Amino acid sequence: MNYKIYSEDKKAKLSLRSSEADGITLLYVELVHDEPCVPEKFTVEWEIPATDTYSFWGPNVSTNRNLAPNWGPRITDARLAAGAPVHAIISPNDKNRLTIALSDPMIPTNISTGVSEETALMVCKAEFFTKPTSAIKSYSATVRLDYRALNYCDTIRDSVTWWETNCGYQSAPVPESARLPMDSLWYSFHQTLDFDEILRECRLAKPLGLDTVIIDDGWQTVDFGRGYAYCGDWKPLGLPRIAELVQKIHEIGMKVILWYSVPFLGIYAEKYEELRNYTLYSLFDDTTYALDPRYKKVRDYLIDIYETAVRDWKLDGLKLDFIDSFCLGSEEGKPVQERDYTSLEDGVDALMREVREKLCSIDPEIMIEFRQSYIGPAIRKYGNMLRVGDCPCDALANRRAIIDLRLTSGKTAVHSDMLMWNADDKVENVALQLASTLFSVPQISVHLDKIPESHKKALAFYLDFWRKNRDVLLDGTLYASAPCTVYSRAYSKKGKKAVWAAYENPVVDIDCDDLCAVNCSCHEHLYIDGKKGKHFTTVNCMGETVSEGVIENATQKLPVPTAGMVFIK
Repeated sequence: MNYKIYSEDKKAKLSLRSSEADGITLLYVELVHDEPCVPEKFTVEWEIPATDTYSFWGPNVSTNRNLAPNWGPRITDARLAAGAPVHAIISPNDKNRLTIALSDPMIPTNISTGVSEETALMVCKAEFFTKPTSAIKSYSATVRLDYRALNYCDTIRDSVTWWETNCGYQSAPVPESARLPMDSLWYSFHQTLDFDEILRECRLAKPLGLDTVIIDDGWQTVDFGRGYAYCGDWKPLGLPRIAELVQKIHEIGMKVILWYSVPFLGIYAEKYEELRNYTLYSLFDDTTYALDPRYKKVRDYLIDIYETAVRDWKLDGLKLDFIDSFCLGSEEGKPVQERDYTSLEDGVDALMREVREKLCSIDPEIMIEFRQSYIGPAIRKYGNMLRVGDCPCDALANRRAIIDLRLTSGKTAVHSDMLMWNADDKVENVALQLASTLFSVPQISVHLDKIPESHKKALAFYLDFWRKNRDVLLDGTLYASAPCTVYSRAYSKKGKKAVWAAYENPVVDIDCDDLCAVNCSCHEHLYIDGKKGKHFTTVNCMGETVSEGVIENATQKLPVPTAGMVFIK
């Protein structure tokens, strides 16, 4: 294989060497300057035959996972505050063709693949320093190329293990509370938070098995404009009795997580005048600015806010939002000499490290939630919950993003986006949303006193099922077919037990003694393969038994209601 390295920076001294073993090639790249300077982008490039290639996988993708030409390639961007540096080319039968991972998830990089029209070769590139960073004299990194013909889920997981064991990116410990279902108030309440209404919601949520409530945007403001122009002071204007509220929620038996939009400083905040020159850029029609964590003044301010809130209000966790909004902007008029970090990524890293250290000194079991797209191995050192990005009422987006996150998150707790639905919808449609969250920790965001009884029954059944099978769903080995189709089916297996989700492909063909297959489609049947002589019980989406008996054929078509389940032993 011919690997090459190049840069437009004529002063850069670049070197590349490689090693190969057991289907994995490691490319060791090095950059050296005579004097410290901000490095220009440099590229490692190679080609592989476009044979047995069908689709690609990346952690930043929504739905379009088809291959592309090299003049418009598929690109995976990554930096500490967004994305993860891993990218895979997949065969038609879900086998890995090539999984590319970079050892450095801190600096801005990208990985790209595209087919050459002239040669039918796949042109592959790994680019480093795609955005400006701090001045350096030397730099080294490793590009890991996994050519093994394993299931692509395994090669992606192996990349995560490589980050953790070989590259020094151990993820934060996960408290048990981060692995239990939660009631989020964002979609259900939005900014109209009310002391008594929240307590009423918690009293309904706890018996259903929701152990934590997430109080979202609105507690810090009496403005309901849905913007961030009033963010920055973080005083409980919307919930002035917040310490009392937390105490009463604790008495119910639930934990409390509070939301913060980490970078945002609104123009109506009291702190705006003091901090406006310590920002990166403006957004939302110039009503909001993103703070610059390269300043110790900014980091100290934010850390003091979080420490005071956790200590004084007895919070159990923080939802730290919009970290991916830390981006470079104009330097004009900024007190550059006051910065103690030149690189933005180093500043974000310092902020997150200092936040975690301070909060863990108060409560070692503190929960810290991050949201897509800040999901990479560097940021997972500080957050122990990763939530799917907002996708209200969208079971397809939720299931796709959950599986994506599971493949790259190791033991970090992966959470669904908050589930919301219309109270007039069919119970089967509600249950399809619940089914989409099977392989994650579910978050629910509906007014529990405003949904019909059938919805409550489906919710109670699914949450009970999830709890009883949590060891398989969260800790089993997860495989998902056909990522190019938003996954046609997925299953998680632990020991002799498995849970199977049939999204579009209705064939269930796994070797295990204890199986639950969930019909996550609008079709009213599943094909059960290889279970002749086994006993089955079928239930609907509310857990009511529909049928039971013995499977009589090697492959048998079983009626299973939409969002229902069949248990086979």
